[in-house]
Amino acid sequence: MDYVDPCLGIANCLGPPVCKYLKYHRKLDDYVRNYGMIRRELNCKMEDIELQLKAELLRPLGKIPKKEVENWLKDVKEMIREAQEVENKVSNGRYLCRASNGKLVDEKTQEMQKFLGKAPNASEGLAIDGPSGGLPLPTSELVGEEAVRNEIWACLIQEEVSKIGVWGMGGVGKTTIMKHIHNDLLKQQRFERVIWVTISKEFNVMKVQDNIASALESKEYLDKEEDKLRRAAILSEMLKNAGKHVLILDDVWDKVSLEEVGIPEPSGSNGCKLVLTTRSEHVCKYMGCKVIKVKPLSEEEALILFLNKVGPNIVQSPTIMPTLKIVVRECAGLPLTIVVVAGTMKGEYNPCIWKNALKDLKERIGKVEGVEAEVIERLKFSFDHLKDEKVKDCFLYYALYPEDFEILKVELIDCWIDEIFIGDMDTRQEMEDKGLTILKMLEDNCLLENSTTEFGSVFLKMHDAVRDMALSITRMNPRYIVQAGLQLEELPKRGQWSPDIEKVSLMCNLISEISIDVLPTKCQLLTTLLLQNNPIKKISISFFTNMHCLSVLNLSSTKIESLPNSISELKNLTTLLLWGCYELRDLPCLSMLQELKKLDLLRTKIEEVPEGMDMLIKLRYIDLYVNKSKSRGDGTIEEVGVLYRTFRRHQ
Repeated sequence: MDYVDPCLGIANCLGPPVCKYLKYHRKLDDYVRNYGMIRRELNCKMEDIELQLKAELLRPLGKIPKKEVENWLKDVKEMIREAQEVENKVSNGRYLCRASNGKLVDEKTQEMQKFLGKAPNASEGLAIDGPSGGLPLPTSELVGEEAVRNEIWACLIQEEVSKIGVWGMGGVGKTTIMKHIHNDLLKQQRFERVIWVTISKEFNVMKVQDNIASALESKEYLDKEEDKLRRAAILSEMLKNAGKHVLILDDVWDKVSLEEVGIPEPSGSNGCKLVLTTRSEHVCKYMGCKVIKVKPLSEEEALILFLNKVGPNIVQSPTIMPTLKIVVRECAGLPLTIVVVAGTMKGEYNPCIWKNALKDLKERIGKVEGVEAEVIERLKFSFDHLKDEKVKDCFLYYALYPEDFEILKVELIDCWIDEIFIGDMDTRQEMEDKGLTILKMLEDNCLLENSTTEFGSVFLKMHDAVRDMALSITRMNPRYIVQAGLQLEELPKRGQWSPDIEKVSLMCNLISEISIDVLPTKCQLLTTLLLQNNPIKKISISFFTNMHCLSVLNLSSTKIESLPNSISELKNLTTLLLWGCYELRDLPCLSMLQELKKLDLLRTKIEEVPEGMDMLIKLRYIDLYVNKSKSRGDGTIEEVGVLYRTFRRHQ
């Protein structure tokens, strides 16, 4: 201290530059703390904007992101990348560099602060109306299929054909062909509207009605109406007023009553067309469609597609080519299996590995009977060739979601981290990088695919045939119950709850009450329970009593008002997700949840810091942002939110 005052006196004499230098040197730690807070806030804002934008894009199909939103998201990702570089530089800096590092951090903090102030205002909307006819759909390369594509197109321009049924086995390319035709129709503007609706295995009249109304940007007219008959009448008028249009119903599993849904009968007089894709020829005939079959690729077409996917270096290997051609033949001309098997074998230059792969494929197919079973076995070939068991776990986790579910990449990686598929690392960034590496592996093997949006390829999808394969694996494994998106009104019966159950997914159903009666005496091995997106209002008091291993509990977007006290007994709980529980007002004491790392209470009615929060020494993430702040004890919710609203590493 004896030297400080003279030094400051000298610095004052030398002028502002030296004062600033000493300030940067002395207050580097303060600058770094402030920098970290702003960086986390910017990252959270980016994630919020992406989630809100996704919600806007999924409601009306004709919406596209505002240009300023696209640009902001693109720029913020670059800024966060640069911020990480600054953080690395500072953490590795020497003592003599403190002043220059302090200046660098301060300048970057101010830059991020200004950028945060320019964030898009979600209340003003993040998307705008797109072209009135519809938006082009993301699609993959089409090899072969020219004849069937031309046949479908010819039917669309013929007045005498009003309903077209495109059928073929799973993985043969029906959806891909129709996506290309959908986009061609938009380009040529032959119709005023082109409407795409995915039906899926679990047909729900009201959901189909909502999807069609959303595509017409008129869903608000159905939202307040619950009677199916009146909804059908309203939708019918919407479609009649939509002018000359093509309605494409993708992935139809059973006959659909057009009258029940509210779809006017297409005819030459109204100029409208109905096209459906299905695995069943019977469905096409029952609905009075012109039947068009999508056949497997010819050997030549199949080989071209395989070679396109497996890579040019392998093509040039004369020792591999004879075996490769037989492998292609075993794929039975199905584009999906060709792409998946080619993705699995990409980068393999050893002829012995190719011969072993051929042997494996033949043995798999020989074990089963039926075309669909053979498709599943071919797809399992790719799954079994994933070398890391953690990567397999990450893939199977996606099967816990409903069919045709799209998820943000960052959200899926978050789930993998919560499930400890990605081990604990020094920084959050390292865990996210590991997650992206796993995603790349699954994408390269064509087990997951990108769903490209106007603002970047951030969403993921799983082909329905690949999901069938994943579910076939979980069914053979007594550790899983997967009944997501099946319109269940209650939990599975007691007999379905094996004592060995580890992961249960009942998300996106119609369950309103959870009773203890259905459970076996103990669920001691259960680690994951996914109940989000159910209208749950009540949970039995003792429901969680015997779930000693439960680690991840997701009750997001339910109508729960309070949680039972038995949740305090979950001593191994690491993740508690209650996002979007708009009626939730309070929580039991959390002090016993010593393993809790993540607590998401965004958009709840929680008004006080939950009791026992100060005991949660492993907590890394908490979101307590609510509309109303109320003091309790030493601080307010607002202060806690600012402190914890992101992941942080405890030393």
